[in-house]
Amino acid sequence: MIPSPEQFLTELIGRIDGPMKFRLYLQPAMAIFFGIRNGRGDVRAGRKPYGWALLTDPEERRFLLHDGWKGICKVFLLALVLDFVYQYLAIGAFRPVEALVMGALVALVPYVLVRGLTNWVSPKPRER
Repeated sequence: MIPSPEQFLTELIGRIDGPMKFRLYLQPAMAIFFGIRNGRGDVRAGRKPYGWALLTDPEERRFLLHDGWKGICKVFLLALVLDFVYQYLAIGAFRPVEALVMGALVALVPYVLVRGLTNWVSPKPRER
């Protein structure tokens, strides 16, 4: 059964107080860690901030998407698995679209924002 938009939002919001709510802190923290690590790598490589480069540099977009996926794929996949476990425990049904939305919210969005911000605020290496 496909949930209505109201049910979809209700179930997403219900994750805040539902079982396994620790993952709503743990997964963004992991994404932030990897975003900082990869953002510093961008600084060392002399690349533009990640999110901005994704939007404005079509020549580099494919490389950036591949590099970003390498950096966050495990956290995103863990977010999906944990959300499916939550769905089984709390809802009693599997909702793949909700899992993808939650994975994006707790893993992809923090990673992209922090990776770009880290690059933007980090001191640039000096030329020798």
